[in-house]
Amino acid sequence: MSSSSQAVKAKAKVPELTDQEIQQNYIRMQNEMQALAGKIGELEQQADEHGLVLTTLNDTLAEEPDRKCFRLIGGVLVERTVKDVVPTLQTTRDGIRKAVTNLTEQYKTKEQDLDTFKREYNIRPV
Repeated sequence: MSSSSQAVKAKAKVPELTDQEIQQNYIRMQNEMQALAGKIGELEQQADEHGLVLTTLNDTLAEEPDRKCFRLIGGVLVERTVKDVVPTLQTTRDGIRKAVTNLTEQYKTKEQDLDTFKREYNIRPV
């Protein structure tokens, strides 16, 4: 198969879109990426905050595991002991980090999709 016939087949796979549809798809893809980036930043901040609290509480856990502390759960301030709160905070922080990893993978996939879309429709920044 010649390279020109391969190019024709590759072009045939690209759906024909109007300029307006191409622009709308491009903007939608960019907005999705911005939303993912915002959520990643928000979750990273939460993970950092959990880490700071855990750093402080780990010292207390070693010295006074039965010391009382307060935790905000669903808008309600609840009294617990340090030894009860630390494992929960660690689990929550690890879950947040896992979510960040998943969202980062989604972001990379969307970025590749956008690059492919830009190549297919010959989109160049102005």
